[in-house]
Amino acid sequence: MTRTSRSRGHHAGAARSASAPARRGKGDQSENASRSAKPAGSRTRAPRRRTAPPPPGDFTLPVTHTPPLPPVEAFADLGFPPALLRALDAEGVTVPFPIQAATLPNSLAGRDVLGRGRTGSGKTLAFGLAVLARLAGTRAEPKRPLALVLVPTRELAQQVTDALAPYARPLGLRQATVVGGVSIGRQVSALRAGAEVLVATPGRLRDLVTRGDCVLDDVGITVLDEADQMTDMGFLPQITGLLALTRPDGQRLLFSATLDRNVDSLVKGYLHDPVVHSVDPTAGVVTSMEHHVLHVQDTDKNATATEIAAREGRVIMFLDTKHGVDRFTKHLLKSGVRASALHGGKSQPQRTRTLTQFKDGHVDVLVATNVAARGIHVDDLDLVVNVDPPGDHKDYLHRGGRTARAGESGSVVTLVLPHQRRDMNSLMHHAGIRPVTTAVRSGDAELTRITGARTPSGIPVVIAPPTPPAGQASGEPGSGSRRRRTGTRRRAGTRRR
Repeated sequence: MTRTSRSRGHHAGAARSASAPARRGKGDQSENASRSAKPAGSRTRAPRRRTAPPPPGDFTLPVTHTPPLPPVEAFADLGFPPALLRALDAEGVTVPFPIQAATLPNSLAGRDVLGRGRTGSGKTLAFGLAVLARLAGTRAEPKRPLALVLVPTRELAQQVTDALAPYARPLGLRQATVVGGVSIGRQVSALRAGAEVLVATPGRLRDLVTRGDCVLDDVGITVLDEADQMTDMGFLPQITGLLALTRPDGQRLLFSATLDRNVDSLVKGYLHDPVVHSVDPTAGVVTSMEHHVLHVQDTDKNATATEIAAREGRVIMFLDTKHGVDRFTKHLLKSGVRASALHGGKSQPQRTRTLTQFKDGHVDVLVATNVAARGIHVDDLDLVVNVDPPGDHKDYLHRGGRTARAGESGSVVTLVLPHQRRDMNSLMHHAGIRPVTTAVRSGDAELTRITGARTPSGIPVVIAPPTPPAGQASGEPGSGSRRRRTGTRRRAGTRRR
């Protein structure tokens, strides 16, 4: 894994920034934004119309001086360890997705990679398989991981850990997951026991480094997953500080569904002669995804959203604020809809158990803020509903990316009040989407045709608190080897993001 030493363009004081105070994340800000969600169905005074600001736009992609290796057609062409090939076959992962076929030959060769692909396109295995294959046969010392995967949210951290676990185990590689919102003790223990791969959110990792419970000197491979969101959330100083503590000759892999000017400094400062692969433009609109804008009236929005929630099958419904999520969830439960709330105000054990219930089918409707917009994969989820329109085109794309994953189809529906129409038109233009626009009311046949809406039973339901898996009474994310996998088995040839 040794590579020629080179300058990464670290700015002065970067190492000190790892211990700088964390800034409040964008997700927290959006959940407490001044434009708090009104109770669905209540009258709101239309605010002064404002044109949505233009999107940040793509930055100029770096020039690659060394020609990239050609893509492969099969995993067997990559020289993977036999145990890894057997694990892929056992998981039904038989053919590389385009972003995997294009980037894996180069990342396995030690090249820096800048990869962009729509949500659900296979980015996790694109970087994850390369990391595991390069680490095969190595052993990390206590508190000194060999590879680091930085992600913006707790949910994405756990999803990455779970997605890589079936492939890490056969290679004898250990994973540790460190995120905020849970007790730090078990995470310290996992690091002291030794972990080759560390999946972390920047804030918690900074805390562990400051305490001396994690040392990054041996990290030779660093992955930035969803780097644009981490910069949006104010993590850039922490990211650069952590990168400065890893090996200066280390490999950098930066993957995201959207890349804009917010990550320009990371690309210029830390990626050396990177291989650039872009499956989709920043908009990354999934061709198998339908987009519907439903024009509704203030007084009918509550009833319309409730009928959509009562459909047969699972659905994720996004609202702007924590209070709005809790209020709408209580309303659905009283109406006979099996719903549960997910937002940043919930403890991590609550969030983990809520997601488990939703994935297992115990809950049909997940009512969430943008905390669920990235890092959540649910098999056979064919509908996402924006009860409150998102704030920008990136949020729209990531919310919608919870459906139509791994080649499947799905629909994204957005409820739009009269005073929101102009801003929604601008948002769709920035996202590169031409939605089907329909005026609907509760009870309409057209609403049922588009969303499967139906009248709820009206019989209140109670969702019993889930029982934590054995060995995880605290609900903390643990190492991949101790996690119980949930959800239905995927069809051959598909994979989690």
